[in-house]
Amino acid sequence: MALPVSPLAPKTYVAPPAIAGVHFATAEAGIRYKGRTDVLLAVFDQGTTVAGVLTRSLCPSAAVDWCRQNLGGGVARALVVNSGNANAFTGMKGKASVQLTAEIAARAVGCDISEIFLASTGVIGEPLDATKFDGVLERLNGELAAEPWMEPAKAIMTTDTFPKLAEAKVEIDGTIVTIAGIAKGSGMIAPDMATMLSFVFTDAPVAADVLQALVAEHNATSFNAITVDSDTSTSDTLLAFATGKAAIAPLANLEDPRTKAFGDALKNVLFDLAMQVVRDGEGATKFVTVNVTGAVSDESAARIARSIADSPLVKTAIAGEDANWGRIVMAVGKAGQPADRDKLTISFGEHVLARNGERAPEYSEDAATAYMKSQELSITVDIGLGDGKATIYTCDLTHGYIDINGSYRS
Repeated sequence: MALPVSPLAPKTYVAPPAIAGVHFATAEAGIRYKGRTDVLLAVFDQGTTVAGVLTRSLCPSAAVDWCRQNLGGGVARALVVNSGNANAFTGMKGKASVQLTAEIAARAVGCDISEIFLASTGVIGEPLDATKFDGVLERLNGELAAEPWMEPAKAIMTTDTFPKLAEAKVEIDGTIVTIAGIAKGSGMIAPDMATMLSFVFTDAPVAADVLQALVAEHNATSFNAITVDSDTSTSDTLLAFATGKAAIAPLANLEDPRTKAFGDALKNVLFDLAMQVVRDGEGATKFVTVNVTGAVSDESAARIARSIADSPLVKTAIAGEDANWGRIVMAVGKAGQPADRDKLTISFGEHVLARNGERAPEYSEDAATAYMKSQELSITVDIGLGDGKATIYTCDLTHGYIDINGSYRS
């Protein structure tokens, strides 16, 4: 049954332009869902470089293992993504499934299986029948188009309530370079080195090692700075493909100012996609920015911010529009990081709730309660011990999350 669109969904959708050297098609392969597309084939021109970051889960999906094996080659000709089945915790059957999928894709596209990249999302523990791709990928290879991007964005959705797309353009050496990205994710969101599933495409000529460094760097402040429910997926995959079709000299050096300009545009795309994932958090009604300042280091600040953002007590208080700073104090105290109760300052938006270990004299219950009714909230905690700072993005926790996950396999 289709879920209602998140109240935090964008009011309008971007329409990324065609990326030279990238073509794709989608189909309904009957993997789990009925009456909707569930497989994406993207094909890249020869010379396309690839980079990516993958889940650090010690129980990764078979597709993650496949990508990890092939990323070292730095080249790609095709990407196959399916929704409805994660092909995770499927043992030798999972390995055989990715091998067969890659063979079918390589035969359809006409390339080596080492140039095929795979991603799967959906139910864990159910074997993926790769024979369902036989014939489908061959047909899709004959239906390839350069747009619209909405179709691949829809094909990779699971419990998502809206497709996630982003784009950016940057002028380099007088030429407009384009980046387009899609993502999926709504629950099981606490990335560790990657996002749920996200794929970024550009016509820029970028060396594989440079692309890898940029993806890793900007992933840290986008997908690795979000959390919906503190759970890291077995399938988290972020892949970037650079076709090299833009008429500029290759970006082969991280010190090149042109590389930085491209990296800034890539950063914007990744951040946009990551924020859309939070806004589609399962059952979410509020988007929350958690800022921590004054920690002993940036790393310490990040750990404290994540402790706050991951706390079920904090998130349910937000859902109930309760300005309960006591739950923030709790989350700071349990983070395992240096903190002094009597130096904390806690603010919700512009409203200071607590200072120096107690309720702030200027605190207004009515003003704080009115603020908590907003759809977009910010929580700021100053630790008072140093210069470390960090920001984590999250959402509230409502009964809708239970409804979705309590019946996920039924």
